[in-house]
Amino acid sequence: MVGAVALTLVSGCQAATSDTGGRPPGKAVGPAASPSARVPASPEAREWPGPDTTGVPPGTALRPSGSIRVTRDGTVIDGLDVHGEISVEADDVTIRNTRVRGIPGWWGILQRQGFSGLTVQDVEIFGNGRERTQFGILNQGEMITVRRADIHTISNGISTEQGLIEDCYVHDPKLYKGDHIDMIMSSGPPAPGTQLIIRHNTAVNTLDQTGAISLFQDFGVVHDVTVQDNLLAGGGWSLYAGAGVKGTSSNVKVIGNVFSRKVWPKGGQAGPVAYWDAHGQGNVWQGNKWDDGRPVKPD
Repeated sequence: MVGAVALTLVSGCQAATSDTGGRPPGKAVGPAASPSARVPASPEAREWPGPDTTGVPPGTALRPSGSIRVTRDGTVIDGLDVHGEISVEADDVTIRNTRVRGIPGWWGILQRQGFSGLTVQDVEIFGNGRERTQFGILNQGEMITVRRADIHTISNGISTEQGLIEDCYVHDPKLYKGDHIDMIMSSGPPAPGTQLIIRHNTAVNTLDQTGAISLFQDFGVVHDVTVQDNLLAGGGWSLYAGAGVKGTSSNVKVIGNVFSRKVWPKGGQAGPVAYWDAHGQGNVWQGNKWDDGRPVKPD
């Protein structure tokens, strides 16, 4: 629990830097239904992550907190209602059963460069809807695990190049001037010796840009990514699949995902998938379907 470790309260955010990498611009179109109404019924009776299976478990008592700076390895943050940000500057930190009401700025939870091993589970992260909270979770470090997170009312849900993201519900973003909107995104290759696994999430982008799951080449050639058993809807394209001008992606596996038409008739405003390297070494496109069971094939 928090009382057993040293936490430092902070009262501000540092600006994150990013490179848009020439991603296509877009305009925002507001959601036409509530978040839960945008989660389609499963065509194969599988249970998709949603408001009842993600976030802080019902009945959890939360203690109020301001922003937190974590500087001790192995810290556990459990059962807080954080009005601000959590900046992780230590290894093997766990954040669980916690709500983060991101202050206007850049992120709700940040793992900073040089640190690794962050686990985030059973959390809810959101902005106030009027002033930008750009990232729900931003990973500038190495390994991260995110499970059963409910992230909404932000510009970008989860941003990481490596780690495991599973059983999360990322939905209902907000557009602020100059932003690109992605629910789960990677901006380049994983750290040496690591991979990125995005598995069994519900990613619903109720705007017409950019993606639900997006693999970009902002900082290098994409490789060693698995996108499996996710429900995707909305954005300009529901999936940006890793191709780009910096080189041919490799070992990108897109398997068993379901693309929904509940936000846009084509899945995304322009279509279900773009930037797929069909001939990249080790790349696999297999078993991806529309929510009516018909196959989805990349162009």
